[in-house]
Amino acid sequence: MKKILFFSLVIATLVGCGGFGDRGELVGSKSETAWFSEKPFGMVLVPGGSFTMGKTEENRWGGFEVPPRSVSVKEFFMDDTEITNSEYKEFVYWVRDSIVRTELANYAESIVSTSDKKNNNFSISDYKFIEQKLDNPEDEDKYTPYQKYMIKTYGSINSNQKGSMPLNWSVPLFWRADEFPDEEYAEVMDQVYLPAEDNGNVRVFDVELLKYSYLSKHKSNVMNVSKKNQYAEVDINVYPDTTVWAKDFAYSHNDVMVRNYFWHTAYEEYPVVGVSWNQAKAFCNWRTKKKNDYLRAIGAGVQTPDFRLPTEAEWEFAARGGIENGKYPWGGPYVTDRYGYYLANFRPKRNNLAADGFTYTVEALSFQANDYGLYNMSGNVSEWTSTAYNISASYVTSSLNIDVDDPTNKRKIIRGGSWKDIAYFLEVSTQDYEYADSAKSYIGFRTVQDYLGEARWGGLNY
Repeated sequence: MKKILFFSLVIATLVGCGGFGDRGELVGSKSETAWFSEKPFGMVLVPGGSFTMGKTEENRWGGFEVPPRSVSVKEFFMDDTEITNSEYKEFVYWVRDSIVRTELANYAESIVSTSDKKNNNFSISDYKFIEQKLDNPEDEDKYTPYQKYMIKTYGSINSNQKGSMPLNWSVPLFWRADEFPDEEYAEVMDQVYLPAEDNGNVRVFDVELLKYSYLSKHKSNVMNVSKKNQYAEVDINVYPDTTVWAKDFAYSHNDVMVRNYFWHTAYEEYPVVGVSWNQAKAFCNWRTKKKNDYLRAIGAGVQTPDFRLPTEAEWEFAARGGIENGKYPWGGPYVTDRYGYYLANFRPKRNNLAADGFTYTVEALSFQANDYGLYNMSGNVSEWTSTAYNISASYVTSSLNIDVDDPTNKRKIIRGGSWKDIAYFLEVSTQDYEYADSAKSYIGFRTVQDYLGEARWGGLNY
């Protein structure tokens, strides 16, 4: 009995010495690193708050569209401009490059290269998948125990790759035919371009290949849906519809816009158009992936909050710029300043698109920003929101950041009006919609990101 008591005493002493540095008090389980919310490049911090959402006066056709109600939103980051051609092009280029590298890697794995590496010191073999091996002590030293487990179990550190090895992004791609490293490389590249004779002997990349795949998640906040969150595999072509300039306006000579708007350097800082709601969602997923890939590469140990489309409530709150009951982002009630200059890009006169000085879109960084630092929240291009159009939902939704997320409803709310719209659609409270799979020459988008924690507005300089 004495031996048992003595042994218990020793155990208690050892545990007390090693595990009760907090003196038995509840101090919480804290992370080793502190979290600081970093403002993403090109975004502004929109303060949280409450506002009256919707129209507070009858519209010109009589009656209210939806009843005005008080809505609260939490602070969030928002792009200060619409996503530009240049920014969306980065997404398209990444998809293009990943597809080409995959084709090169697959071909390289299937053959034995006979190239002597005369040109640029590269050959098709340099584009093979990066092999993650545990064959020798040097390989063992490169990986953590968890990474070793993943390699042994799945053949890759990232199990989402479904057993495939990662692409080699360190090897440059060559796009000019006279720079191709070897014949095998040329054979692969020949398959991703359209036949030259079909395009006036000009080499054109086959945009039908530009597919981006990701796992989409949506909240189920509609009735008769049993699962709270649902996931779906999305495989979508990300290339914008450049023909919208012709399709939206029958018998109009918009050939110059069809040919040049997305690709010519003159339009790089103009808002991207011809992008559907589904493509805008894919862009948000890729932007999140791009940031998280960087954070993993530097060993940050954290992930960034998802980039996403704004809810309708967030969009209207941001567009108002803190002006209570303002008609436009600049307040209103007029669409011109004291000197008679128009304050947005829209159609101010009947059948006169150029009355404001512009026929089509303008650069995303144009006109005066609202008091939150956001440009073109009215006019230029209408903007996708994440919210499904359901007028009856306005009577039953909560007052906290209203967002109707119904995947069966293909009608998605757009806001802000565009270069082709009359002033009514520029009002911050005007609601409109378009179908999720449609692309228009007058619809673009901007993204938002949740702010984690609470912002100290007296001490943050954003």
